[in-house]
Amino acid sequence: MLISPAMNAALREARFAGDAALDASGVRAARLAAPHVPDADRLVHGPSERCARTAEALGLHSVAENALRDWELGRWSGARLDEVGAREPEGVAAWLGDPSAAPHGGESLLGLCARAGAWLDSLTGDGRVLAVAEPSLVRAAVVHALELPPQAFWRLDVAPLTLTELGGRSGRWNLRAGRPLADRQGGEEGDRGAPRAG
Repeated sequence: MLISPAMNAALREARFAGDAALDASGVRAARLAAPHVPDADRLVHGPSERCARTAEALGLHSVAENALRDWELGRWSGARLDEVGAREPEGVAAWLGDPSAAPHGGESLLGLCARAGAWLDSLTGDGRVLAVAEPSLVRAAVVHALELPPQAFWRLDVAPLTLTELGGRSGRWNLRAGRPLADRQGGEEGDRGAPRAG
């Protein structure tokens, strides 16, 4: 089970990665969603400040897992998409069109999907795993699990504080995608509220 972290200023500004903390509205939204987080046997979060603070606001006693780090975007990290597009239009076009391209000096889309897939496939005998993970990692995990072409990554949207569930096992995953932890009015969506042990 993958929960995308709450909103922060960097996400609102369409910035590449950048490890920005949650703002007050993101913390508030995560606290409201906390009662709707499903049970899990193992709790982890991506190492970013955003994932760690979201997990904390959700009341999870989780541990950081480096494999769940955000997409490594090299020199583009922290910049806005429009800024990079104006400065390096050919690089952005290559990045969007070729999954093996890494014009930013970081990780290619193929590299990201392979890393997410390796983590997902390593989850044998761990019971129900719940991870707070960056949207790019959630998208890459879905691409791997469903054996989609890498270009499908660009057609997947992962909203803040949504639950993406992958059930089954390595080589045979099923998807339940994008369920809000709570509806817009703060009501329940059918998830079990549960104590979350560390």
